[in-house]
Amino acid sequence: MNKTIRRASVFALLLVLALLVRATWVQFYDGQALADDSKNRRNAIETYSSPLGNIIVAGESITGSARTEGSDLAYKRTYTEGELYAAVTGYASQSYAPTQLEGIYQDLLNGTDTQLKTMMDTVTGTRAEPGNVVTTIDPDVQRAAYEALGDKKGGAVAIDPTTGQILAVVSTPSYDPTALTDADTAGDAWKQLNDDPDKPLTNRALRQPLPPGSTFKLVVAAAALEDGLYASVDDRTDSPDPYTLPGSTSALDNENASAPCENATIRTALQYSCNNVFAKMAVDLGQDRVKAMAEKFGFNDETQDVPVRAYPSVYPSGMDDAQTGLTGIGQFDVTATPLQMAMVSAAIANGGEMVTPHMVSQTTDSGGDALENYDAETDTTRIVSSDTAEQLQSAMETVVSEGTGTNAQIPGATVGGKTGTAQHGENNSQTPYAWFTSYAKSDSTGKEVAVAVIVEQSNAARSEVSGNGLAAPVAKAMMEAATK
Repeated sequence: MNKTIRRASVFALLLVLALLVRATWVQFYDGQALADDSKNRRNAIETYSSPLGNIIVAGESITGSARTEGSDLAYKRTYTEGELYAAVTGYASQSYAPTQLEGIYQDLLNGTDTQLKTMMDTVTGTRAEPGNVVTTIDPDVQRAAYEALGDKKGGAVAIDPTTGQILAVVSTPSYDPTALTDADTAGDAWKQLNDDPDKPLTNRALRQPLPPGSTFKLVVAAAALEDGLYASVDDRTDSPDPYTLPGSTSALDNENASAPCENATIRTALQYSCNNVFAKMAVDLGQDRVKAMAEKFGFNDETQDVPVRAYPSVYPSGMDDAQTGLTGIGQFDVTATPLQMAMVSAAIANGGEMVTPHMVSQTTDSGGDALENYDAETDTTRIVSSDTAEQLQSAMETVVSEGTGTNAQIPGATVGGKTGTAQHGENNSQTPYAWFTSYAKSDSTGKEVAVAVIVEQSNAARSEVSGNGLAAPVAKAMMEAATK
């Protein structure tokens, strides 16, 4: 009998020890993971127990918090003109992980960021007063882009070339983040947004690289001038028209058959967007040199944070000469975001130097004191020489004054630009993408801006789809707003 009791006691003791080991493991090793689990409702209860900090544009909050009723989540996020700023703010939801600036700065906005905590907060374990995010967005430029895009599917970015401040980030069709904030209704809104074939949750300005078409010719021209293949934008090139891609029987034609593209200068080739010139130029340079210049402008950068992580724009490798020729006109496997093409124009406009683009000026505590000043932390990188930049500016201004980009002309401002119409679908079977990238400088105020616009889809007939016809007017509206 005693033997049986001893065995039962030992077994019970082992069970207690196992329980203690497991409890210790959960407490000290799994505890934090369980606490941080997105399905742990206590996190949402804590986050929405009081109002969140705000995202600010031009001194005004474009976010807020509203008291809820009949819920253990005391507050929910609200948005002022949510559709206008969705590509900037993203959303903070009681049901889903936050995105864009709401996601990047969630700890600051909910008061758990260690920078916000006072000594007393740390001792008592209480949540600090939330901080705020001050953006670089110019509401006039943002609205101009949003209204000019209208019901078109597309994206647009505007950058101040001298400071790197991003003045506008717009993606259409947009959505109202307010629909996703309340746990009771977020599920239906989420399904509706994700089932929408136009994908309004996709940030087309930053996170959907597509073929840039002829806007990429600026990169090829920069490589040709920097490498010494041509000394000037007014030197005649060696460019037969039509140009037969190496190792193939495919003759590359130009959209305008009567354009003076045979052996055209770089200026004329940009003015008329001559495919033969830039395809041949890319082949003459070779893919390595074109790629090197593209990467100086920011292509193939997988850590392009503004601070939202932008998807990398791509210049490919491992091509034959024919494929390299196609990259010279922004086709084959070349892709770019509007952010990337705005960066190209910004560097050219800024004398060949690129200031790191950013759309957050500073973060502050609840009292408005700065925690981080991102305007003071930017880097400047020389992309091309000042001489090359000056020559490309001159050629881009010819494009707008008397070339394919005349719809971007602005009285009282110097404007340079480049149009692009990129093939879409197998054998260009779908509606082409319309691009425009440009810069403007006010003759009176000296204000500067660089922009890029893509129109993926519109109500225009296929024959009317062009960078000048669809994208340039959007860019013009943005540049007018920025330089007024």
